[in-house]
Amino acid sequence: MKNLEDKVALVTGATRGIGRGIAIGLAEAGATVYITGRSLNNSSNAVSGSLSETQSAIDEIGGVCVPVQVDHSDDEQVRLLFERIQDEQDGQLDLLVNNAYSGVQAIKDAFGQPFWDCELGIWDASHNVGLRSHYIASVFAARMMTKRNSGLICTISSWAGIFCIFNAAYGVGKAACDRLAADMAVELKPYNVASVSIWPGIVGTELFDRFASEMNQTNATEQKNSFISDRYNWETPLFTGRAIAALACESNIMRHTGRVQIVAELADKYGIVDENGDRPASLRSLRFLLPTALPVLRTYSSLIPDIKIPWSLLLLNALSSPKI
Repeated sequence: MKNLEDKVALVTGATRGIGRGIAIGLAEAGATVYITGRSLNNSSNAVSGSLSETQSAIDEIGGVCVPVQVDHSDDEQVRLLFERIQDEQDGQLDLLVNNAYSGVQAIKDAFGQPFWDCELGIWDASHNVGLRSHYIASVFAARMMTKRNSGLICTISSWAGIFCIFNAAYGVGKAACDRLAADMAVELKPYNVASVSIWPGIVGTELFDRFASEMNQTNATEQKNSFISDRYNWETPLFTGRAIAALACESNIMRHTGRVQIVAELADKYGIVDENGDRPASLRSLRFLLPTALPVLRTYSSLIPDIKIPWSLLLLNALSSPKI
């Protein structure tokens, strides 16, 4: 169903990966989707992605897409992007998805290294086009949305906001994304604009898929990382797009503002399935946790109750900060 007809959305960093899947999911639901990225046309690099490729995928499903070449490290380019949307859509912007992120390659290069052995540039790679660019885009979006007393800002984050995943720079960035979404929600609430943090599961993006293949080839897979190399309980990028599209249709979206929204749990709530017809389990569900610990159970995971670890218990082992 095209429940987002007459809605205008912007997805940053939509040339590939989660951003591309989100853009397709929103277009699938009927939204007019502006997409940004640094590469306008196809590249010889098989995993680089481009705006034209995302646009072609949206055209194939009959969606409406407006590609705009933007480097989100350049504030002036971002300002001009929002000025264009303002002019072309008569001030209407219903949904911003903060997704642009430049740290994937740096994280891959640093995998398994302690933070003191990583290149110093991993900090800027994780935070400049990521955390900082999310703040800048949200500023311009809020200026439009508050004038209309309506809107939703979704910031793509991760379970690394509360657990140590990949490295310190990555985790700090994701925890800050969650705090950014929460703090913006407080200030936006009087204007009926919602702000939420989105936590996908393990997403089989082009780069992450290649990473898993390399782990297999080098026989570097430990049992704790086997769910990566085995692609266990992976989600496709479209799964996140469909979840956000459903969330954006909520009649009372303000009751979710300031909160983390877990993609797999949104899928349960709204009856969403992934691209392949499956519905991956939440990473706090026994259906994921038990087979992760005991790989022999993966064949029978559908028989395991989809019981979620209560959030209060989950936080007992979380890297909450500060601690007193």
